[in-house]
Amino acid sequence: MAGPVNWGILGAAKFAREHMGPAIHAASGARLAALATRDPDKAAPFRAFCPDLVVHDNYHALLADPVIAAVYIPLPNHMHVEWTLKALAAGKHVLCEKPITLREAEFDDLIAARDAAGTLAAEAYMIVHHPQWQHARDMVQSGAIGALRHVTGAVSFDNRDMANIRNQAASGGGGLRDIGVYVFGSTRFVTGQEPLSLSARIDWENGVDTFADMHATFEGFTYNAYTSIRMHPYQEMCFHGEAGLIRLTAPFNAGVFGEARVEWHKPGLEVEVKRFPAANHYVLQVEAFCRSVREGIAYPCPLEFSRGTQAMIDQALASGADG
Repeated sequence: MAGPVNWGILGAAKFAREHMGPAIHAASGARLAALATRDPDKAAPFRAFCPDLVVHDNYHALLADPVIAAVYIPLPNHMHVEWTLKALAAGKHVLCEKPITLREAEFDDLIAARDAAGTLAAEAYMIVHHPQWQHARDMVQSGAIGALRHVTGAVSFDNRDMANIRNQAASGGGGLRDIGVYVFGSTRFVTGQEPLSLSARIDWENGVDTFADMHATFEGFTYNAYTSIRMHPYQEMCFHGEAGLIRLTAPFNAGVFGEARVEWHKPGLEVEVKRFPAANHYVLQVEAFCRSVREGIAYPCPLEFSRGTQAMIDQALASGADG
């Protein structure tokens, strides 16, 4: 493919308006070309930074647009599989917000559709594109902290708006599906391992998990993490080895939650800090996606990787189903 990849967005979601729309517009090798929304007023903020944006009044029209090569899907969770399959059937490359499925088994259809279409489909798991996570992975896997023995993680925010889709079971809401992908997927990304066992204790409200305390065993190390959508905002990941510790202070919302930093706690209580103040993982994600589309190189976060994270989410939800 020559020239930039032309993108369309299905739905004028707040996250697309504030983060991914601007990221697609800013990314090298990408061009934000179209938006699908029935409400013209919702298109106005997108046109403010992308004046030549074409606005379709329905999703099918955008998928039929021959100019569009790639589609970004920020729809509610329960609509992700349906519209990813429709976009693939239309011959589009697809980047879909997490979680791309609500159950691991649904990946069978997505992978089959991706392979049949010969296009790229991926979950929008942006953190693997951030240099802080690539640096953390390199340090852990190079033995900088010695043998890894324990991983801890936490991510929380306070959302008590019952009209919000994160608090609606029918829309695939709940903390684990919204933010569990971070504490699970980041551990898998850094270590390259899958859990041997996993258990969870979960607090439920109206069919939605609001707090989850997870414990797992991996080959050579143990793991515990929690997620909550009813607590003060907080996030952190630590990888604790025999000879040191790696701590990420704004691991999942770098630039919004705080500066992206990787702390390397060395023997003798020395701490070396590497900062990443300028990196935008949303832009980096789009650029990586476009490189894979144009050049055919392997995408850093394929569906097969995302499937493993969804398997952990499924295990945690099943383990904590009795509350």
